[in-house]
Amino acid sequence: MKQRGRSRGAILSGVCVLVGRARHQAEALSSGLRKLGAKVIEIPFIEIRRLRSYKPLDLALRNIHDYDWLILTSVNGVDAVWARLSKLRLNKKHVQHLKIAAIGPATRKAIERRGLKVHIVPEEYMAESVVKSLRHRVKGKRVLLARAKIARDVIPRELRKLGAEVDVVEAYETVIPQSSRTKLRAALKDRKHAPAVITFTSSSSVRNFVALLGDRTRPRPTLNGIRFASIGPVTSSTLRELRLPVDIEAQEYTIPGLIRAIADSFAG
Repeated sequence: MKQRGRSRGAILSGVCVLVGRARHQAEALSSGLRKLGAKVIEIPFIEIRRLRSYKPLDLALRNIHDYDWLILTSVNGVDAVWARLSKLRLNKKHVQHLKIAAIGPATRKAIERRGLKVHIVPEEYMAESVVKSLRHRVKGKRVLLARAKIARDVIPRELRKLGAEVDVVEAYETVIPQSSRTKLRAALKDRKHAPAVITFTSSSSVRNFVALLGDRTRPRPTLNGIRFASIGPVTSSTLRELRLPVDIEAQEYTIPGLIRAIADSFAG
């Protein structure tokens, strides 16, 4: 099927897209955009780092038999938890009794690759929907939530209101990759080759993008004419909070959903 003289496979031909995902996670988004003809620039707005201390996480995992539910909200969280399980010489049989909730399909797949069943994946891949999915299942239950060092408190706050006992443990942290500062400013200043679209896949990526641009009292590269693409409403809310536009928002809050939204914005 052709649209405006271009095949669907080349709908983004000549469109430069800046992908700001962490370096080790950028491939799925970048390759999907390239398949549609886009020119992709990868400048990470986020770097995933190990914690200085894993004592709280390790303590929770050593007592994993005391929990009824495990909630994981990202692939990074899955990776970190399983790395610590291995370090503690714990394996699949130690966690098989748990009911597991995953915030989205990528997180679910990462858990299933470890040979475990995921019992809950919410209809919408955001914290509020996780709470809604668990509303009638957690009263009187012990819940372990393993997440990033800095994260929204929607899940633990709302589940406690529902009668759950929730322990929140940090599994990893996200930091600003300082090496991206010069690259980002240079990419935005090059008006001939500047990106037509910048992608944001989390609230952290938005906040870090603003931090990488530098102090508002200093001259900033112009963002005029650049479309801001958000993976979903929480990320969009952070963009608006920081007075940035939301030109494109995925209807399905996943990487494939974001790719479709970007393609659709250029197909109309």
